[in-house]
Amino acid sequence: MRTVTLVLVDGSGTVLGSLPAFDVEVPWWAEVADVVDGARERFGVDVAVLRLLHADRPRQPGGAVTYLAETHGPVPELAPAAVHPHPDPRRAPYAEVGGPAASLRWAVAEMRDLGLGAPVRTVQRKTWNLSALWQLEGVSRRYWLKHLPPFLKAESEVLAWLGAVAPGAAPRLLAADGTGRQLLADLPGEDRFGAPAAERRPMVDLLHGVQRRALDELPLLVGRGVLDRRGIRLYRQIQVAAEPWLSEIFGLADLLSGLSSRLAEVAACGMPDTLVHGDFHPGNVRAAPGVPPAVLDWGDAFLGHPGFDILRLVEGLPDADASALIAHWAGLWRRVAPGSDPERAVELLRPVAPLLGAVVYAGFVHNIEPSEWPYHSLDVPDCLREAVNLG
Repeated sequence: MRTVTLVLVDGSGTVLGSLPAFDVEVPWWAEVADVVDGARERFGVDVAVLRLLHADRPRQPGGAVTYLAETHGPVPELAPAAVHPHPDPRRAPYAEVGGPAASLRWAVAEMRDLGLGAPVRTVQRKTWNLSALWQLEGVSRRYWLKHLPPFLKAESEVLAWLGAVAPGAAPRLLAADGTGRQLLADLPGEDRFGAPAAERRPMVDLLHGVQRRALDELPLLVGRGVLDRRGIRLYRQIQVAAEPWLSEIFGLADLLSGLSSRLAEVAACGMPDTLVHGDFHPGNVRAAPGVPPAVLDWGDAFLGHPGFDILRLVEGLPDADASALIAHWAGLWRRVAPGSDPERAVELLRPVAPLLGAVVYAGFVHNIEPSEWPYHSLDVPDCLREAVNLG
């Protein structure tokens, strides 16, 4: 449950005032479909949610949340709003006044150019500092507009590469504008949050096939803007993310002092670097009975060790199931790299995985405006403390 307040602006960015607060069932701050519906059903106002302004708690979910929303039609009597929007160079284009409309115009034009017709209905599903997502209902098919901020725009390049080498392994990229806008085909099935171990085995097989194909194309992927977290680069990125917390988190300095040696031991296990998804949990896999899995959300993809993905995939499983899945994954990689020791690499990477998480979250915080820091800021120290506990 969230209690939502919408501060409304018109097309010029002038603040009009606030709607009365109302409750929505979905507690996650980035999910805005029920927010848009609530404004329409309760107050007769059509809005596009732009961005988070304030939350009454340091992290999601739930609580009292205030958003800035744009409207172009008549509005009821509004309460005064002590909000003075100001520019921020880190703001995503879709979070600006006029941004959602510009993204939708682009998507509609691309659909027409591709002979797909115009959508008969559009639904704003999500908006936050990492993406805006719109559901586009065609006459007979569904499409998706996904708009990423500039620092994640390389996902389009990954999806284009996947579409060429592994069709069906990811959403089909129908169009991209190079700035983060993507028009995507719909995927059948449902997101497999909490999938049992038996369901996760085909996920391992799918990703391994993709990663095997990537082994010879890493220079191409780097050239297309995919992040490089191999070897010394990862070590340096971790040091930068952890440095502000060294005096606050007991044991972090000791863990980092052995990081270089640990990463050298990982390399000695003999596994190749490849394309890593970066957030390979079952909720980022879409499947159904009779529908093979496909992997969503490649915005965190990077070049590095594939052990990070299997560690993410086994989270939440009983120890025996996790060990069996890792053993299956290790067998696949031993065929690619005879004489390698994937199981040892995974054990060595256990405390490195949350260190990598700290790097990712620190990057998010660095690239987003302060009003949206509550989405991520506590994740950085949480990841560092987890790494110390595992190390």
